[in-house]
Amino acid sequence: MNLPRGLDSARPGGTPTIQRAAALCALLLVALLVNATRVQIFEASRYDDNPANRRQMIARYGAPRGDIMVDGHPVTGSRDAGGMFRYERTYTDGPLFAPVTGFASQVYGTTMLENTQDATLAGTDPDLAPFPLWNDVTRTRSSGGNVVTTLNGAAQRAAYRALGGRSGAVAAVEPSTGRILALVSAPSYDPGELSGSRDSVARAWERLNADAGKPMLNRAIRQTYPPGSTFKVVTAAAALDAGVVRDLDESMDSPDPYLLPGTTTQLTNEARGCADASLRYAFEWSCNTVFARLGFEVGLRNMTQTAERFGFNDQKLRIPFSVAQSTFDRKLDGPQLALSSIGQFDTRATPLQMAMIAGAVAGDGSVSAPYLVDRTTTKAGDTVSAAEPRTPRRAMSPATAAALREMMVNAVQEGTGRNAMIPGATVGGKTGTAQHGVGNSGTPYAWFISWAQADDAMEPGVAVAVVVEDAAGERGEISGGGDAAPIARAVMQAVLESQRNAGR
Repeated sequence: MNLPRGLDSARPGGTPTIQRAAALCALLLVALLVNATRVQIFEASRYDDNPANRRQMIARYGAPRGDIMVDGHPVTGSRDAGGMFRYERTYTDGPLFAPVTGFASQVYGTTMLENTQDATLAGTDPDLAPFPLWNDVTRTRSSGGNVVTTLNGAAQRAAYRALGGRSGAVAAVEPSTGRILALVSAPSYDPGELSGSRDSVARAWERLNADAGKPMLNRAIRQTYPPGSTFKVVTAAAALDAGVVRDLDESMDSPDPYLLPGTTTQLTNEARGCADASLRYAFEWSCNTVFARLGFEVGLRNMTQTAERFGFNDQKLRIPFSVAQSTFDRKLDGPQLALSSIGQFDTRATPLQMAMIAGAVAGDGSVSAPYLVDRTTTKAGDTVSAAEPRTPRRAMSPATAAALREMMVNAVQEGTGRNAMIPGATVGGKTGTAQHGVGNSGTPYAWFISWAQADDAMEPGVAVAVVVEDAAGERGEISGGGDAAPIARAVMQAVLESQRNAGR
């Protein structure tokens, strides 16, 4: 039977036209599947991270965020505000804990622990899921986990209260472990003002950034200061380890005033009796002339190596957020080295760095790496990750540490640090006043670094560094004892009391 022209193509196995059409459809289907696979698997992260994609932001703030914990209690929360970005961050005692929590803002992002622990808090950490890769397969996220800090709430409050609104910072660590017990910066701010996406958030951001007091600057870890005479702990350690000084009570043969090497500039002292003083006396009364001469005699190489063993010039310190680098210049001439050895010239340190130095003296000469996060947990409290112990770094010999402990105790009991004394505890400390400004015209920064050991304890329980920017009192070493030492004492008392109550 003859069919009309063109109808024979409908037969099975007909003309190549239908075969080509079928092959093209199959090819298009395969291409579609390949492209869908590429987008869903290989390109997913690029699309997820695209700033134009608001789905991530909607999902991020579509559920309550996990909490940051202090002493077992949350210092953060989440508030259902409705709208596209449903949950806003809230803070308990926001200004008190801001140097630790930072802020989590729908508009300005995250800082501090809110930033470094964001995956845990936002629920995107794969370890929060019941099975590996579960969230990637289901395209969901777990409930936000919690971040348990090492902070001692009583010490944090004591430091903030004792600063009394003055500009400055406090850092406290546990010498044997490096656990950060307090991290305070003043003036501070309420991170809750930056939560949400209302017009008031933008106004708060502008006001905080325009504030001359820099309330969002974390002075405890992100601001470096000339450490002044507190750096003499490092100089003394270098001199003892290098054998430049062998007897704490031997005359140092140091003139007062001291002529800086190769110059006509004379260095003087606020204290009396510094001429030819022993190292013990010079430490107790903070004789500039003795320590400037000591630093020069120790030499640049030994001074630099000792400073770096304590943590200076370390660009990688994180707790887990980054810490500003404390610096001791590797290239100094004679006069510069002498001045740097008393914590002036270009020597700069964060309060956390100076607390590490006090902790090394208390801790038999070793520096324990500081850390702020004890562990992370699921919402239910199951541990996801925990801080791992790290090998301490040897900063000085145990014999040198013992000599420094002795001198620091003398400085508190008989010298410039008397305001740090605590009944029922042994306290060692070092005062300092750091000159700054054009021609040293600015009000000196008052420093105090210290450690404390309860009389019934086996080891020191806390090391503290305090800096007060707008210190009152005389322009001399005594201002460190007058302004900063009482703050350190309040923090140390709070820690020792907490440890006593905990049965440690």
